Amino acid sequence: MSIGIFGNKIGMTQIFDKEGLALPVTVIRVGPCFITQLKTEQLNGYSAVQIGYLKRQVLKLNKAELGHLTKNGLLPLLYLREYKVPDPTNYSLGQVINVDYFQIGQFVNVSGKSIGKGFSGNQKRHNFKRGPMTHGSKNHKAPGSIGPGTTPGRVFPGKRMAGQLGAKKVTISKLEILGIDSKHSLLILKGSVPGKSGNLLNVSPSDKF
Repeated sequence: MSIGIFGNKIGMTQIFDKEGLALPVTVIRVGPCFITQLKTEQLNGYSAVQIGYLKRQVLKLNKAELGHLTKNGLLPLLYLREYKVPDPTNYSLGQVINVDYFQIGQFVNVSGKSIGKGFSGNQKRHNFKRGPMTHGSKNHKAPGSIGPGTTPGRVFPGKRMAGQLGAKKVTISKLEILGIDSKHSLLILKGSVPGKSGNLLNVSPSDKF
């Protein structure tokens, strides 16, 4: 697995390809990220690279977080994430990971928190069908029976019911990079990504098949 990078969603727009077709794209401002720790089989039991993103005020970090970064001569960083790699010696502490790590035509996976839509019913949350709309039905949007009867006399975990919709981690796989702006650290991806403008995203290379 290759290491990825953090970024923030700027928004969506469209571009035109050589044939004049309009393509929906998402613009993401990524990095710079810094390598904050290298983990090895001998010391940690597995090989991984930890990266950090977004500078933060020292007063907002606890001593453990601050000590972890300052012992390696790094600035206070808000977000940390690990990536398992076969050989961490190819990287160095403090190394900067930015938009130059990617190339046009490459496919990436984008993870982020989806837009929260509050408490929602079965029709909106799980695409259930409604009940009859005739007079006296009284079952227009009712969930219906949820229990399997006397045996086992309980509702099985995971039963699809009304509840919180959205506001959970979502990963969109195999999005193609259509453009790169090194000056402004922008990635232009074909398609949509989770969340609204400003949402924190994680972009990692995809092994497209």
